[in-house]
Amino acid sequence: MRLMPIFSLFLALTLGAQAPRGLVVSQETLASAAGAQVLREGGSAVDAAVATAFALAVVHPAAGNLGGGGFLLSRKADGTATFLDFREKAPAAAHPGMWLKDGVYNKDLHHESLASVGVPGSVAGLREAWRRQGRLPWARLLRPAQRLAKEGFLLTANQAASLAAQLPAFRRHAPTLAQFSRGGEPLRAGDRLVQPELARTLARLSRDWTDFYRGATARLIVQDMAAHGGLIRAADLKAYRPVLREPLHGTYRGVGILAAPPPSSGGQVLLQSLGILEGFDLKALGASSPGAVHLTAEALRRAFADRARYVADPDFNPDLPLARLLARAHAEELRATIRKDRASTSEPTRFTWPTERPDTTHLSVVDRHGNAVSLTTTLEDSYGLRRIVPGAGFLLNNELGDFNAGPGLTDATGLIGTEPNLARPGQRPLSSMCPVILHKDGAVLLVSGSPGGRTIPSTVLNTVLNVVDFGMAARAAVDAPRFHHQWLPDRIQVEVALPLATREALKAMGHTLLEVRHQGSAQVILLRQGRPEGAADTLRSSDSGAVAE
Repeated sequence: MRLMPIFSLFLALTLGAQAPRGLVVSQETLASAAGAQVLREGGSAVDAAVATAFALAVVHPAAGNLGGGGFLLSRKADGTATFLDFREKAPAAAHPGMWLKDGVYNKDLHHESLASVGVPGSVAGLREAWRRQGRLPWARLLRPAQRLAKEGFLLTANQAASLAAQLPAFRRHAPTLAQFSRGGEPLRAGDRLVQPELARTLARLSRDWTDFYRGATARLIVQDMAAHGGLIRAADLKAYRPVLREPLHGTYRGVGILAAPPPSSGGQVLLQSLGILEGFDLKALGASSPGAVHLTAEALRRAFADRARYVADPDFNPDLPLARLLARAHAEELRATIRKDRASTSEPTRFTWPTERPDTTHLSVVDRHGNAVSLTTTLEDSYGLRRIVPGAGFLLNNELGDFNAGPGLTDATGLIGTEPNLARPGQRPLSSMCPVILHKDGAVLLVSGSPGGRTIPSTVLNTVLNVVDFGMAARAAVDAPRFHHQWLPDRIQVEVALPLATREALKAMGHTLLEVRHQGSAQVILLRQGRPEGAADTLRSSDSGAVAE
């Protein structure tokens, strides 16, 4: 029986009276339940995260995945922190001018072709995380996903609507249409979605995870690529390895922060913004006040400007000045350029950054021992390339669309040709994913993250400020109105729930506003006095669920 999101959250909070020993929060309640059951059986936070992530590949195909990649940030109860980078990589055939056709930039090639598929990292990354910190058998962790794919699950109204909206794209690829429709007609709420090919792939992976990179699954990927113009070959899959990186470390008002390093820009934007804001008394201004929103937007403006200039895959950019960007002195210099009563102007330029796709997914886990995991994965676009691997049943990413368009192509149409994030063999494209863990007095305080493309660091920043500066409980921190600035275009994106008086005051300060209904889908766990509070973002993603151990 499916636990509906509100009931799931009620369950987590009700059990809180008996101090729940662990929590899982994700965008799909069925996936959260899979992870929570792993915790009940004595699994670690990483075990639960792995089980939840594989379940999301079945019940949340818009972003949960086998064919994409992501980042896993973990903190053990003893304070040891690790960051696992399993971002997709460009295949050996990639090159900086790969998005040009007859010398002219081709958007479809960049975002809609098999050439845009990066070598997937999810399976290797989740396996490596389990190898380092798992307790339960690998096959046990894939069992819920395998069952959900083989036996199916009942679609919610949101899931059915999401699939129906993709039917025009699915019609371009018969195997995908067959998997996600009923003979070409849309599935409806209450219909059972069964995915037998995906179930068989998961069964192979449960026996031998390397099947994805050098077995039957790998052969299906390579066969599809070779037949339809894709660039990934058997050697690319065999060569893929996740990378263990040092998490970014910072502090904000006495709270320790662990965040994502490059090739994610999420941690850089988050920590740099917090460094600037530490010099302002946001608490006195109040949450959602004109002053607090203005100062936060100005901090984000400056952090995103530095992101644009400097940040990319560190393996290909060894001179990346990350230490300088995160230094207190740099924060003080940037803070001094902010007027408290007037909007800045982003530097004159000929271009605006193209939209980074928002269809990512995040999950947060805390186990009974105080270990925590913050995990974000993505396919890039919603449903990635909107094309399954025939015979394997999982969707491919189009993540190489996050590379810049081509050398020297920066222009008024929105193209970017700056050097650090151009496509090269083996390079990982720049990301905005921002898994974060806050800690205080030797214990985890907050686990947070969100989908949302370039808005991800802003959404996570909102949750951090809501907890640290404004003293909100988990539910309030997630439900509060959000806003975002990314340097270019020069405007603040605000949720329509932000008070009208605040919006008018921001306009009076010289800000241009873009009003949106929703931003992101934060999945948060807050620990207060040792008691975990789970807050799934049911306002913005109603299938989200928090499930207690």
